[in-house]
Amino acid sequence: MKRLALVFILLLAVVGFLGWAISRSAGYVLITYDQFRYESSFWVFLAMLACVWLLAMAVHWLLGLLQASGALVNPWSRRHRERRLAKASHDGLRELAEGQWSPALAHLRTAAEHDRQPLVHYLGAARAANELGEHEQSDELLRQARERAPEARLAVGLTQAQLQIARGQYVEARDSLVALHNEYPRHSYVLSMLQQLYVQLEDWPALCRLLPELRKQRALPPARLSELELLAWTAALEQAGRVQGPVEGDPTSALSQRWQTVPNALRSEPLIVRAYADGLSRLGAEAKAEEVLLAALKRDFDERLVERYGRVRGREPSRQLSHAEAWLKAHPENAELLLALGRLSLRNELWGKARDYLEASLRMEHRPETCAELARLLAQLGESERSNRLFLEGLGLLDRSSVDRDRLPLAKPKLEA
Repeated sequence: MKRLALVFILLLAVVGFLGWAISRSAGYVLITYDQFRYESSFWVFLAMLACVWLLAMAVHWLLGLLQASGALVNPWSRRHRERRLAKASHDGLRELAEGQWSPALAHLRTAAEHDRQPLVHYLGAARAANELGEHEQSDELLRQARERAPEARLAVGLTQAQLQIARGQYVEARDSLVALHNEYPRHSYVLSMLQQLYVQLEDWPALCRLLPELRKQRALPPARLSELELLAWTAALEQAGRVQGPVEGDPTSALSQRWQTVPNALRSEPLIVRAYADGLSRLGAEAKAEEVLLAALKRDFDERLVERYGRVRGREPSRQLSHAEAWLKAHPENAELLLALGRLSLRNELWGKARDYLEASLRMEHRPETCAELARLLAQLGESERSNRLFLEGLGLLDRSSVDRDRLPLAKPKLEA
């Protein structure tokens, strides 16, 4: 209200000033050019200029109104085209998130063909086509994305690898990711996807070669990376220790070469040592396996290695038994060690000592393996009744452990798509 009053006062002041100025003098304007001559008072001339200016503004407003109304009426106008593009983009992305693959494909293809920045639409359309099983169309959309957005090679390549994984084309996905890794060797997500794919393909040597880069680029949390290193090297040694067919020369050469590539920090890990020893045993080098296990146990006592040490056949069974008995002083109530001592005593044909060790192990811990070993020994010694009871007891323990395993949730490895 105050502003309106102020404007009204200013308007009165201007009108008053103009009236005073006009009453003082009418003024005179003369314009001549060749044969043209114009004469009038100054105030009439000024009023004429104001009318011309108002007329020009009215014409400008009228032309703008006609143009805007024409754009609203014309379905092919730029305004309508932009609105259709925005609607196709919005609807397509929403349908993609909702899993409506067919309409999402149609809308996103339309948006990609007319948008100046079509990358997101092409990638979404490729994913929708892949979900519909139209793999060729999906690949074609990715090819168009590369052509329209050559600077986004990484994004297109990652999407292609993800779609190949979703199709189960793991070999093709590996080729795609290896090509991306060669071009972007420090990209954490490329490294992470590649390691998941190597695990899926059980390509343990390739994963072992990738591990230093994963650690250097911190592509995984430290705890997860340590777990992956242990898994990869253990599986790689187990793979090298399997007999694949007739082998010329030393059958353990491939396994020994693989062992030499294991990082020094991991060579003392019980799981890795056990995998190496198991491979040597399978390939017939049990004496070498006994040496490997003995060296590891001298560094650090571990039940898993003790169990293997009781199974492996060394060069001198009596000396092997002496080594194991030396550990008994520090671990007198270790059921695993007592079982190993029982097995080694059996190998040395020391039946009484074997029986004592096996019964002591059974008192420490009821295990099906101990029951089986002691039952066989008792059957050999003629104690059939107790032997049969132990066999039945061992079978009951096996059934109970299998039921407990069935109750555990199975964690299947999943590959990100």
